[in-house]
Amino acid sequence: MRRVLMLGLVLFMAFGAIAQAEADRLTGVWEPSHGKAKVKIDKIGSKYYGRIVWLKEPIDEETKKPKVDKNNPDEKLRSTPLRGYRILKDFVYSDENEWSEGSIYDPENGNTYNCVIKMTDENTLDIRGYIGISTFGRTDVWKRLKMPSKKKK
Repeated sequence: MRRVLMLGLVLFMAFGAIAQAEADRLTGVWEPSHGKAKVKIDKIGSKYYGRIVWLKEPIDEETKKPKVDKNNPDEKLRSTPLRGYRILKDFVYSDENEWSEGSIYDPENGNTYNCVIKMTDENTLDIRGYIGISTFGRTDVWKRLKMPSKKKK
């Protein structure tokens, strides 16, 4: 009986590790279809978050300083630099190739939307932002960026 229980525990732990590895496939650097930014998705605790790590045009033409979140509805946050800004928040792995329960912030209009992320293949995400139900939303396709490998000396 002890052997059966031990085998069951080992199998349970193995399946948990496999599921976790599948969920962590979301991590990496991704580029939205507009090409204006690159977003790095990381796991923090048990949830996934994404922050802007690169901007095509990092300097504001008017101020000649790094771009800030000037459209944020909270006036106190309008001086926050966009580079480093967390635009994806609180995603959990909900099903095969899907992360949900999170939100996406659009710095171009200052709005935050409910969001679902679906991985269509290892290098492609469908990011669907919506209000209320996902039927009334918009999907953007993000591509994984290959990080250059470090050269050996």
